[in-house]
Amino acid sequence: MPTRHALVADALRALLLSMFLISAAEGQAPRTILAIGGHAGDMELTAGAVLLGAHQRGDRVVILHLTLGEGGNPKLSPAEYGAQKKREAEAVASALGADVLFGPYRDGEIPNDEAARRYVADVMRQVKPTLVITHWKESLHKDHSITSAVVQDAVLLASLPGVTLAHPAWRGIRSVWYADNWEDATNFAPYVFVKVTDALSAWRAAVSQYEFARGGIAGFPYVEYYSALATVRGAVVYKGQAVAFAVEPEARRRVLDSLP
Repeated sequence: MPTRHALVADALRALLLSMFLISAAEGQAPRTILAIGGHAGDMELTAGAVLLGAHQRGDRVVILHLTLGEGGNPKLSPAEYGAQKKREAEAVASALGADVLFGPYRDGEIPNDEAARRYVADVMRQVKPTLVITHWKESLHKDHSITSAVVQDAVLLASLPGVTLAHPAWRGIRSVWYADNWEDATNFAPYVFVKVTDALSAWRAAVSQYEFARGGIAGFPYVEYYSALATVRGAVVYKGQAVAFAVEPEARRRVLDSLP
């Protein structure tokens, strides 16, 4: 009869083997991650370290900016600052290993309508993401909360073959995660934590290409804030530095055949 020690060793070997097989399977099937923000800079600051880490592991990363956030510099016209933000967004996306797309909307004027939902749904069909990251539902900034509402509905529209858009239906979105943004803090409940310790330094260098992220426009130290937040989020889950995301209530479930 096997000893208790032998049974424990066998169980550990089985666990390690299953973890290896899961990692191998994930390595063979790269994911596509689509991060959708109201303004250039939103997703890179809140989720950029996660996006960089995903790229480093072989996943495809795409960032969609619905606006450039061109109204945020009191010293420049929207046209001038928009051109600057677009250059910065392209440079940051390149440093993160991401493709970048720019929406047709103006800062502060993202419409909460069916046309915006259809536009985002067609981008989803074109990109074919397996994971979507966007703003949390409640925000100090209307562009953020509207972006969240538009994205939520667009996931459904993208999946329906009966909805006619430029690209065929895509039903491969497995999850929608909501980014941890200081402007979107109302009722935000962190649920998913992703370790970013190895990517944090490169992420800081990448997002610092945004003048506003360095604190050079409004004085708010965005890069330092989100670096510190990564340490806070990582501390509570014993992961060094981590980025947290909220999920829908129905996603907070585990289905088991027996107790683990």
